Amino acid sequence: LEISSLSENDILVLRLDLTDRSSHEAATNSVLKHFGKIDVLVNNGGRSQRSLFVDTNLDVYNAIIELNYLGTISLTKYVLNHMIQRKKGKIVTVSSVMGIMGAPLATGYCASKHALQGFFNSLRTELTDYPEISVIQICPGPVQSQIIQNVFTENLAKSIESSGDQSHKMPTERCARLTLVSVANDVQEAWISDHPYLAVCYLWQYAPTWAWWLMNRMGKRRIQNFKSGIVSVQR
Repeated sequence: LEISSLSENDILVLRLDLTDRSSHEAATNSVLKHFGKIDVLVNNGGRSQRSLFVDTNLDVYNAIIELNYLGTISLTKYVLNHMIQRKKGKIVTVSSVMGIMGAPLATGYCASKHALQGFFNSLRTELTDYPEISVIQICPGPVQSQIIQNVFTENLAKSIESSGDQSHKMPTERCARLTLVSVANDVQEAWISDHPYLAVCYLWQYAPTWAWWLMNRMGKRRIQNFKSGIVSVQR
């Protein structure tokens, strides 16, 4: 067994609410007080969605944007101020393949991830005077996690009943390893997914008309399964 050389002083765990933006500056300062610097920020907080737009309350969309988008850029703002002072750092944001394509039952989630893609692609262009500050976006496809158990539905009080089978999804460990490889090599945008989902990403990027046609066909079946209470095929 490999013995870690980390001591208690090398680890600091802080509770953080992304929607409580007034707490983000203090949290950042707590980390700086403990470690003296922040080398890497990994934005990995967010919730997905499983509901049709026509059935979904607008306050659900507000909550998705507050958490996935505004919470992320709020925390980024305070950490970036420190990185600019040091002229060094990595800002890593876990987006999604849903940030580069659209899919049924996830209109709000897709919107929040598109917002993150646009924000960080634009932020990168504002940091050209700081070549040692990397802005990295990670776009996973389906990954084994508890994301389905915690999705937004058509109203804020309702949770989903079943998470379904996740065996078809990429193992969590492989996604984490590929994310670390991407961060270590300063890959500005990494699509981390197995086929056929990765192939759909390329189709959406380079042949969008075909992608729209394909997603319409796939989407109809996905919606039918959703209405029938089948979760296992939702990916």
